[in-house]
Amino acid sequence: MGYRFYGWENADVKPADEMFAAVRDPRGLYDLLSGIWCADTCAPRMRSRWSPDNRTLGQCSITAFLAQDIFGGKVYGILREGGNYHCYNVVGGCVFDLTSEQFGDEKLCYEGNPEQSREVHFSKTEKRERYEYLRSELLKKLSRK
Repeated sequence: MGYRFYGWENADVKPADEMFAAVRDPRGLYDLLSGIWCADTCAPRMRSRWSPDNRTLGQCSITAFLAQDIFGGKVYGILREGGNYHCYNVVGGCVFDLTSEQFGDEKLCYEGNPEQSREVHFSKTEKRERYEYLRSELLKKLSRK
């Protein structure tokens, strides 16, 4: 599979949790999530624009926190117009953004951004529920491997 997400070339970190050993690395997670991301996992404010051609649209925070569960590290956010943060992962020296392709050719800055807290993000019930759904669907896929 060809990858277009930011940091894919060096995304060689391994799962920190044995439960996710079959994920391999962030590219493996991207492959698995590509079959799970859907309009139901998209942020509600973006849902009308979601499509299979732009499957990562509105998936950033739930995906970044799921990646954190699997690989460890920290989640950071790039402040976007409108006051929302676009989330991505940093594990050791590896920076990757599994949902960056939603921005097309726009270049995002992955330096100097604030760390994001799952407590803040998941204080929104809909976001926590989307994360839980994404996680449960991933676990189902892994159990069939």
